[in-house]
Amino acid sequence: MDQRDSVVIEFFGIPRQQAGRPDLAVPPGTLAQLLQSIQQACPKLKELRQPDGRLSPHYLLSINGDQFVTDLQQKLRPGDRLLLLSADAGG
Repeated sequence: MDQRDSVVIEFFGIPRQQAGRPDLAVPPGTLAQLLQSIQQACPKLKELRQPDGRLSPHYLLSINGDQFVTDLQQKLRPGDRLLLLSADAGG
């Protein structure tokens, strides 16, 4: 998949270890759809969502490094980058 036509998900910290890769290109869509794509491609990240569908409190999502997001219905466009971080990251 051409990265210009996709959303690139970048993994940092523990999510990168669990994914076994630095990034993943997926088709554009809602955050919920992107999380589903991550779970399919990276089975060790199957705990990204809580049983009620919300993002697990162990993770943070940032779009293009500009804003943290929690609304899983938010849509991402081709060329966007989604950063997946561990919620305990920081310093």
